[in-house]
Amino acid sequence: METRFGGAAPYYARYRADHGDVAIERLAAAFGPDGTVLDLGCGPGTVAIPLAPRVREVLAVDPDPDMPAEGRRLAAHLPNVRWLPGDSTTLRDLPPFDHVVMGRSFHWMDRRAVLGELDRLLPPGGVVALVGPGRRPPEEPWEPAMRRVRDRFGLGEMTASSSYQATGEHHHDVLADSPFADLTLHTDERVLTRDLDGVLGLQLSYSFSSPARLGDRLEAFVEEARRELVAENPSGEWRYVRQAEVLLARRPSVR
Repeated sequence: METRFGGAAPYYARYRADHGDVAIERLAAAFGPDGTVLDLGCGPGTVAIPLAPRVREVLAVDPDPDMPAEGRRLAAHLPNVRWLPGDSTTLRDLPPFDHVVMGRSFHWMDRRAVLGELDRLLPPGGVVALVGPGRRPPEEPWEPAMRRVRDRFGLGEMTASSSYQATGEHHHDVLADSPFADLTLHTDERVLTRDLDGVLGLQLSYSFSSPARLGDRLEAFVEEARRELVAENPSGEWRYVRQAEVLLARRPSVR
C-alpha cells in the first residue's frame, strides 16, 4: 500500500534534524521513568529512540510500514521499544499506555476526535505531549529556492480533513478547547548547519516531495533542486535556527 511518505523513511531518518537533548529531557521529566509512552506517528523513531532509555517502554506506532522498519533497524539495541502498525484511528487496538507523544504527526489527524479518544484511553495523570518546530518557526534559508522548484514540479502540500493544513487552527487552540486544556509550553532554539546534500536529502523526507510522489521525476527533481540551491548559495552551506517546542497537555485539576 502506498502511503504519503512512500520511500521517504531512510531520508527521514538520516536528514531530519532531531528535536535536541533538551526537548527529550523535558518529555522524559513529564512522563516519568515508569510510564509506557505511545509515540503516535513515530516515523523512524526520531522521538522514540532517544526517549526509550528514559521511560519504561515506548509503543512506536506508524501507518507507513517503512518507517517502523527503519526505526527497528536503528534501535536494535533498545529492548523496550515495540514497533507496531497503526494510526490515530486504531488507538483502541493498541496495548495500554500511560502517556502519548506526537512529533510532527498531530497535524495530519482529525485532532479533536483523537483527543476525545485519548481522554477515554489515558489514565488519570496521563500527558499528551507535542514536540515540533512551534507556532511560528523561522523559515529555513533554503526554502525560497526549494519553493520555486516545487512550484515548477507542481508539488503542493497534502492535506487531511480537520488537520492543521485544512483548517488553519493551531494545535495550541485545539488543545485549549479539549479535555487536555492544562497546557505547559517550553521552547528552545539551536543554531545548526546543513550542506547541499543535507538540504537535498531533506526534501525527499517530506510527504509532498517523497520518492513515491516524485516517481520517475525523482532524478530530475534532485538535479533541478541542486542547480537552484547552488545558484542561490554557491558555498553550499546554510546556517539556520532550529526551534524545538514541547507542549505538555494535561486534564485540568478539579478544584
